[in-house]
Amino acid sequence: MQPNFQTTSYQTTTLSAARNKVLRNTYALLALSLVPTVIGAVIGTNMSFAFMAASPMMSTLLLLAVIYGLFFAIEKNKDSGVGVVLLLGLTFFMGVLLGPLLQVALRLANGPQLVVMAGGLTAVVFFVMAGIATTTKRDLSGLTKFLTVGAVVLMVAVIANVFLRLPALQLTLCAAFSIFSSLMILWQVKTIVDGGETNYVSATLTLYISIYNLFTSLLQLLMAFTGNDRN
Repeated sequence: MQPNFQTTSYQTTTLSAARNKVLRNTYALLALSLVPTVIGAVIGTNMSFAFMAASPMMSTLLLLAVIYGLFFAIEKNKDSGVGVVLLLGLTFFMGVLLGPLLQVALRLANGPQLVVMAGGLTAVVFFVMAGIATTTKRDLSGLTKFLTVGAVVLMVAVIANVFLRLPALQLTLCAAFSIFSSLMILWQVKTIVDGGETNYVSATLTLYISIYNLFTSLLQLLMAFTGNDRN
C-alpha cells in the first residue's frame, strides 16, 4: 500500500496556513491594542492619583482584582467579538495605569529620553524573541512549567511588596519581570508557531501583558540607575 504523499502534503500546508493566520491576527491585534494604551497613557499622565496615594495597599489590591477580572472575561469571550472589545478596553485601562509611573519619569531631567529608551528596548526584545521563536527548531515546551512556577512566585512577591514597600525588592522584581516577560514572549510566539495556541485573542492578551510588564520594568530600572533629578 503506497502512502498518500499528496494528502499528507495538503494537510501540512493547511496546518501551516492556519498557524500563520493566527500569528498574523495576533500581531495585528497586538498593534491595534497599542492605540488605546497610548491614549490611556496620555490621559493617565494628566490625571491625579491622589486617591491611590491615600490608600496604596487597598488601591493596589482593588486594581489587581479589576485586571484579573478583565483577564477572566476576555478568556471567557475569546471566541467572539466581545473578547476583542474587552481586550481593547483592558489595554486602555492599562494605559491609564501607566500615568503615575510616567509622571515620576517625566519629572526627571532626562525622563522623556528614558521613556523612549524603555520603549525602544522593549521593541528590540520583542522582535528578537519573536524572531527566535519563529525560526528555532528546538522544543521549548519545557518552559511551560518554569514560567508557571515563575508567575506564581512573582505574584506572591508583588503582593508581599505592597505591604513591605522595599525599594531593593522592587528593583529585584523589575529585573525578574524583565527576564520573565522576555521568556513569555518567546514561549507564546513559539506556541503559536507549533500550533499549540489557536486563538489570537488569548495569544494577544499574553503578549500584551508581557510587553507591558517588560516596558514598565525596564523604565523603572532605567530611572533607578540613570535617572537625573532636575536642578
